[in-house]
Amino acid sequence: MKMYVGITDYDWFQTLKRANCGEVNFWKPGGQKNFKALDEGEMFLFKLHSPMNYIVGGGFFINFSKLPASLAWDAFGIANGAMSLQELHTRVYKYKKTNRFSDPDPSIGCIILASPFYFDEKDWIPVPADWGKSIVQGKIYDTTQAVGNALYEQVQCRLTRQDRIQPDFIASESDNRYGNEQIIRPRIGQGAFKVLITEAYQRRCAITGEKTLPVLEAAHIKPYSVKGPHEVKNGILLRRDYHTLFDRGYITIDKSLTIEVSPRIKEDFGNGREYYAHHGSKLLVLPTRKDQLPDPGYLEWHNQNVYVG
Repeated sequence: MKMYVGITDYDWFQTLKRANCGEVNFWKPGGQKNFKALDEGEMFLFKLHSPMNYIVGGGFFINFSKLPASLAWDAFGIANGAMSLQELHTRVYKYKKTNRFSDPDPSIGCIILASPFYFDEKDWIPVPADWGKSIVQGKIYDTTQAVGNALYEQVQCRLTRQDRIQPDFIASESDNRYGNEQIIRPRIGQGAFKVLITEAYQRRCAITGEKTLPVLEAAHIKPYSVKGPHEVKNGILLRRDYHTLFDRGYITIDKSLTIEVSPRIKEDFGNGREYYAHHGSKLLVLPTRKDQLPDPGYLEWHNQNVYVG
């Protein structure tokens, strides 16, 4: 199993630790290169900038996405390691050496992590002996090698001592959270859900094809408040007005992925011509991966429990 040790700053880590964030956006100011060091579920560790050469926590890799800072803030908020969007912008400008006039909404590379953990200072782990001073971003370790296995054992020892919350993980082989290394599937949070849905639908509204990112929203088919999971197959990317109508039951999608628009829009509001134009049409945009398509069971739940047609 691979692990990645990424370098970050103390303030970023402390912001997350104090807030005890349940998911993390480990962002990179450039964001031009994709992050391919880990597969989903593998461990990503936080190492502070020198001279604080310690590993202080980590999380489990979900996805990498290049996003405008404003969308990253909408998705993750304080889990970006900043107290406000302005603070996030300020930090990005510092690293990129730009400003709000030349780069009003800077793009950042977002390494999305689930089920993060934060060590108390007494549990910080010194960097492995092979950590080079020239490393500026991070380093991959493999548990099949002695150094990587030793690091993994130290992390597991601290997680065991802290009695980490096992329900945050879905083990691929067993429920032994602290046994032999294995790829685990962390349960994703609201922020990760938003980003995964945005990427799955190619950043376009499923109904209209709209590409203006600030007005696109990730809609749950079965709401999280009634035990609808943060899963791509329980989501759809919609323009904001369509999202509102979908949540209020004026629009639904049947199991054949056909759009249904309720006559109640005209009855209740005296208009709706734009929306009725989509009635009976198939969704315009869909995920390319079959396992990310809207789940028929969730669609049927929406048809029966939300739609007011």
